[in-house]
Amino acid sequence: MGAPVSLGTRLCTALTTWRPVPPPLPDDLAQLVKPDDPDWFAREMAIAAAPPWWFWTFMLRRFSWLVSIFGRIEVTGEIPAELRNGPLLFAANHIGDFDPFVVAVALHKVGAVPRIMATGGIISAPVAGPLLERTGAIRVERGTELARHAVRVTEVALVQGGHVVAYPEGRVGLTPDGWPERGRTGMARLALGMGVPVLPVSQWGAHEVLQYGNDWGKLRTVLSALVRRPALQVHVGPPVPLDDLQMGRVGDANRARYRIAAAITRGLVPLRAGEEDRPHYVDHTRPTTAVAAYPGGIVPDDVP
Repeated sequence: MGAPVSLGTRLCTALTTWRPVPPPLPDDLAQLVKPDDPDWFAREMAIAAAPPWWFWTFMLRRFSWLVSIFGRIEVTGEIPAELRNGPLLFAANHIGDFDPFVVAVALHKVGAVPRIMATGGIISAPVAGPLLERTGAIRVERGTELARHAVRVTEVALVQGGHVVAYPEGRVGLTPDGWPERGRTGMARLALGMGVPVLPVSQWGAHEVLQYGNDWGKLRTVLSALVRRPALQVHVGPPVPLDDLQMGRVGDANRARYRIAAAITRGLVPLRAGEEDRPHYVDHTRPTTAVAAYPGGIVPDDVP
């Protein structure tokens, strides 16, 4: 007989393996899940096909104020009334690890129930990861062959009228001046292929709450934000004009990518008044290895 397992060990095991019960997977979607697909794929397909989780909507409705502890949330813009009940893609600039919380709260204020695309590492974390997955977050395994699963889950969510938040840059932006990168074509291809409206979400301020580097500095910046309470600004812009573009036509995905980046940048300009050349708050743990799509926030009038 082996040594008895301590209560602490049992509790730790329970916490690391616990996850909310997902909704049942519809039969038509079950046929799309192959034996060699990761186990989370079926769960996320089922969650994407279901209405928003009641607990997620409850948290957004009753506990959004928790995010405002770290800063003053300021939301401008709106979702056109005729689009609120249909599928939507929100394209947001990614400025830090705290901004998904800010974006979720801001979009709820203007009538959306967001499903946020997140890296696999976050969704694989104990406790918080399963909760995030159950809210409808879509796992993106960047740089692997599993990345295609995110597209399939997103398509299911959009078919069901979901509001999906994606970061065209695919990561926290790494430009020296903080303006958005041009991003990748994945979101543009998805929008063109499904004919889904894309609304730009420009944000500023959340980068002051959590530093980029994964060390004790994260705690320091959180504590500093509690005292300083920076402005957490989010602007929801009008739909990006994509009607003249077609999926599969040469160059159109690239044109859509630049239009999305331009829309995000234009919305960001008023949020960064006085910070056009350099952010007032500089995170020295964040690499500056990328180039902005529109340096200085200057978008030409002839964006293709």
